[in-house]
Amino acid sequence: MSKTDSPCIQVCVIDPTSGLCRGCARTIEEIGAWAGMSTGERRRVMDTLAGRRAQQQQSQQ
Repeated sequence: MSKTDSPCIQVCVIDPTSGLCRGCARTIEEIGAWAGMSTGERRRVMDTLAGRRAQQQQSQQ
């Protein structure tokens, strides 16, 4: 992953229940810290996103 890669899809809305962005599934803290994160830190966040998205979809049903 390059330093510029981001999961952002330009749908920036924080869900008040989960605290996750409805577009990228990151927390507001992760979004704010993204530019200063190392590649390893970004990878750790990216590795959690699929599971978070699945939880978001389940809670919307």
